[in-house]
Amino acid sequence: MRIAVIDLGTNTFHLLIAETAEEQPEILYKTNVPVKLGEGRINDNIIIPEAFERGINCLKDFSKTIADYQVDVVRATATSAVRSAENGKDFVNAVNERTGIKIETISGDEEAELIYRGVKLSGAIQEPSLIMDIGGGSVEFILCDTEKLIWKKSYNIGAARLMQQFFKSDPLSDSDKQHILFHIQKQLIDLFEICEKYKPQILIGSAGAFETFAELLTRKHHQNIIIEQLKTYPFNHDDYIEIALKLINSTHQQRLKMPGIIPLRVDMIVIAALITNYVLGRAKINRLTLSTYDLKMGVLASMM
Repeated sequence: MRIAVIDLGTNTFHLLIAETAEEQPEILYKTNVPVKLGEGRINDNIIIPEAFERGINCLKDFSKTIADYQVDVVRATATSAVRSAENGKDFVNAVNERTGIKIETISGDEEAELIYRGVKLSGAIQEPSLIMDIGGGSVEFILCDTEKLIWKKSYNIGAARLMQQFFKSDPLSDSDKQHILFHIQKQLIDLFEICEKYKPQILIGSAGAFETFAELLTRKHHQNIIIEQLKTYPFNHDDYIEIALKLINSTHQQRLKMPGIIPLRVDMIVIAALITNYVLGRAKINRLTLSTYDLKMGVLASMM
């Protein structure tokens, strides 16, 4: 059976097409487009007209590709930007009318569950772990061990939200940093209570920003590795901290010149580094690994 998975993220729309004859799916095609659905007014819970049109045009293209590949089943999931927008339902209806794609807007809990399933498929969960997925609109945390999912929660502290609310300086000022960290601290109180109880040994970063961290580090060490061809990538903790601090203290122009950062993430990577550093410190975790399998693979796993 041929399955198409569409993940409508706040920043990026993803399309994955797979054949599922075997136990392990064979990926036939994948792409992502920086639609920036949350641009401009995500904290006002509005999809602005320009972003609305970009989203529909992207899905028209996806629809053509799906037809070309003669796909049997399509599942399209929308997350934080559509979930929280007052005109999110209008967007879903407009997409159905103009592209034929039916979008399912999933809850933060469902999103976390699918991320867990995707990460589990990568083989990254080898011990008590805290999974973290930094999106544009929300950040999901999943506490798990090798047997089961223990706890999960989605928080509205995504990189696009925090950027629009707090990122007022270049490079990021100490004052802006403090505002961001204070906001994160208030939001994540229950996360650290559960971490204190279960003591995860490793932080597993699900795709997105963590792929950018990995790209920066492999290029720094002149490693001839194509990150998207891996399922997992273990970080050296000191290496990660060094690159994270460099990102946090750099200017927009300096980050633009760093090989390995896609344009969409040039500023959001600063927020991602701040959140990741804070979580590692507060949860007393000093090991970090990347799972390139994320929500899309979780959706695929749920359909097989």
